Amino acid sequence: MDWGTELWDQFEVIERHTQWGLDLLDRYVKFVKERTEVEQAYAKQLRNLVKKYLPKRPAKDDPESKFSQQQSFVQILQEVNDFAGQRELVAENLSVHVCLELAKYSQEMKQERKMHFQEGRRAQQQLESGFKQLENSKRKFERDCREAEKAAQTAERLDQDINATKADVEKAKQQAHLRSHMAEESKNEYAAQLQRFNRDQAHFYFSQMPQIFDKLQDMDERRATHLGAGYGLLSEAELQVLPIITKCLEGMKVAAAAVDSKNDSQVLIELNKSGFARPGDVEFEDFSQPMNRAHSDSSLGTPSDGRPELRGPGRSRAKRWPFGKKNKLSFCLQTVVTEDFSHLLPELQRKRLQQQLEEHNRELQKEIDQREALKKMKDVYEKTPQMGDPTSLEPQIAETLNNIERLKLEVQKYEAWLAEAESRVLSNRGDSLNRHTRPPDPPASAPPDSSSSSNSGSQENKESSEEPPLEEGQDTPIYTEFDEDFEESASPIGHCVAIYHFEGSSEGTISMAEGEDLSLMEEDKGDGWTRVRRKQGGEGYVPTSYLRVTLN
Repeated sequence: MDWGTELWDQFEVIERHTQWGLDLLDRYVKFVKERTEVEQAYAKQLRNLVKKYLPKRPAKDDPESKFSQQQSFVQILQEVNDFAGQRELVAENLSVHVCLELAKYSQEMKQERKMHFQEGRRAQQQLESGFKQLENSKRKFERDCREAEKAAQTAERLDQDINATKADVEKAKQQAHLRSHMAEESKNEYAAQLQRFNRDQAHFYFSQMPQIFDKLQDMDERRATHLGAGYGLLSEAELQVLPIITKCLEGMKVAAAAVDSKNDSQVLIELNKSGFARPGDVEFEDFSQPMNRAHSDSSLGTPSDGRPELRGPGRSRAKRWPFGKKNKLSFCLQTVVTEDFSHLLPELQRKRLQQQLEEHNRELQKEIDQREALKKMKDVYEKTPQMGDPTSLEPQIAETLNNIERLKLEVQKYEAWLAEAESRVLSNRGDSLNRHTRPPDPPASAPPDSSSSSNSGSQENKESSEEPPLEEGQDTPIYTEFDEDFEESASPIGHCVAIYHFEGSSEGTISMAEGEDLSLMEEDKGDGWTRVRRKQGGEGYVPTSYLRVTLN
């Protein structure tokens, strides 16, 4: 069934229906446009919320970032930020594929509808014009017939009148004949006009308007189909981002499950333990024998000169009251910054020395690599002089050699200071264990790119562990921090595959073959190196860019 056959006389109904369809299309476009504005505002508010609660300081400068609770919260914020990005993507897809396309299609439909109705109105006007001509010819025929009949009656009356002259009778007969002829012509014209109008009317109702109505029906059906597809795009835009949103929600669940209270407690210990030994027992001072009274190192009294005794960071008696802010402030005011960080608490001193040693080792390796590169470049210049002058590289090579020598001296100096600090901390630990039966801490392991430091430190620790326990009167710290870089008992946090071959020729590095499977022990800390363990044994650092990493 089609409009041209069933709705041949419903021109106004079809006009109202097609206008309603276009209005519905425009309403849907407006609805989607407002929906995109809602999505954009929602995404913007989510991003502002994430920005408000993200840590202001970089992770490396924020001690709180080491806690799993903070890491999980930051991960949740990142997932929320990614979720906001998906809402922006939904808004963009709706704006491009629905609003713009349907608005453009609506304009095209309006133009097509206007063209069809203009064509229908022209046909209707032509039919009305033909009908008017038919009516005019009909009225003329009717008028001419009455005039002819009247003229015939006048001629007949004069013909029977004995008083009428022959001229009057002839004139009346001629007039009647003329009127009769005019009526005959009007009749023929009316008949022709009627035939033409009937033909035009049949063409209008059976051919011309049905075709226009069928075109309007096709246009309206295409509009409805396009609108239905637009309805589908509304859900399609959501389904496209659903996998990513699901990953965001799963990431939030993983972040929630990653909170490790025991590990956070251990992190708090590692960040804040001072390394001081617990204060020993206060000795009894016998004031009943003033001649034999002597000042006790373990008392909180004052020296014989009456002034409070100033103790450095290596003496624990200043830390007898660990919760007092006054003692801590006076201690900080009395410290003098030194190159070996001896002005710091014992554990902080060891950490700072460890950091400085790692930094100098990285700088040393960088200079060594630069020297090797300059040598290779010099060899290339010597073999192909047109590429450059080999002598121009001599100043750079000499400068690199000087830097290497300087950095080696610095590394040796920090290794010695670190060995001394670790020996002191380890010795103090043994003393504290003897007095407080504290379980032993995990052993310290070698830092990256500093095998010489590790060897000297471990040797010093071994020698210190073999020394007899210190006397209680000695003021030495008891806490120490184990280095997690090469801990033997650490479990892998993932696995990785070597993309390229790497020859670990420098300290702290390890060789690997292309395609080799490795265990991931520690992620890249921003220096371009990742710690791995080989299946056949051996652990060390390799370039991060040489690996394809998968975390557990």
